[in-house]
Amino acid sequence: MPELPEVEVVRRGLERWIAGRQILDVSVPDPRSIRRHALGAEDFRGNLLGATVLDVVRRGKFLWLPLSDDPAASTPPHTALVAHLGMSGQLLVESPEQPHEKHLKVRLTFSRRGDTPEELRFVDQRIFGGLFVTQLVPTVDGQAGGTGMAGAAFAGWPLIPAEAAHIARDPLDPFFDLEALHRKLRARRTGLKRALLDQGFVSGIGNIYADEALWAARMHYARPTDTLRRPDTERIVHAARDVMSRALAAGGTSFDSLYVNVNGASGYFSRSLNAYGRQGQPCPRCAELGLATTIRRETFMNRSSYSCPVCQPKPRNARL
Repeated sequence: MPELPEVEVVRRGLERWIAGRQILDVSVPDPRSIRRHALGAEDFRGNLLGATVLDVVRRGKFLWLPLSDDPAASTPPHTALVAHLGMSGQLLVESPEQPHEKHLKVRLTFSRRGDTPEELRFVDQRIFGGLFVTQLVPTVDGQAGGTGMAGAAFAGWPLIPAEAAHIARDPLDPFFDLEALHRKLRARRTGLKRALLDQGFVSGIGNIYADEALWAARMHYARPTDTLRRPDTERIVHAARDVMSRALAAGGTSFDSLYVNVNGASGYFSRSLNAYGRQGQPCPRCAELGLATTIRRETFMNRSSYSCPVCQPKPRNARL
């Protein structure tokens, strides 16, 4: 499943190609991918036709495109097109002449701008993702809803889709509150990785980057959160920021053809993973010290957790 760096790569690509452009046509070849739009395909289409995309904003793994019928107006937008990629969703910017993809679900046609592609296509093989139009609501903290176009007036509007309002800010968000996260962690008697995967605590950290951040911070996934000191919380947040920033620079992590950028290019960060998916392989940090430690794999929440038994010893009071 795409995680925060992958979604941010897509956001930046969309921002470059479609921000400021008007939607001229909407086609829904497969209504299953707009099932979250309760009023159906015609209402979905009617909400989008003629609207201008003001920005492309992200919080955690949620993407939304604020819409306006009058982009010259200074009033905040009221609605947005929300995109959730799910397991295999792709947002591809294409020319109309490009043959339709096998799993094409939704197609938007945009106003021309030079020689840029005119279509945005939502392609989804497994149909866990989808698109829908929804209302924007004020953010709880009064700050910008998420990461958007730097310097754009509308990027700073304190608005977020109603369906994403419960999601906490992610470590790359400029308004991320470390103190608030530390208080939440201390107040919850649970394991550290379980908390990192809880989107109400902190968003955007999925299974891959949780394992990588824990390895970098030398912390076991079952460390009780109520035992964390502030430096511990700082260390894990810094590690998460670092690993996700490096993944973002590499275009994200991709293990198959299902995750691609808006131009069809896959990410390359999987080549730089230190723990995730490396069961039985040497721990890079231990190897530098001449130790023959191998990465272990343990079952966790019907998934897998990868860690080093030397760098990340299991605590006696472990909590899953």
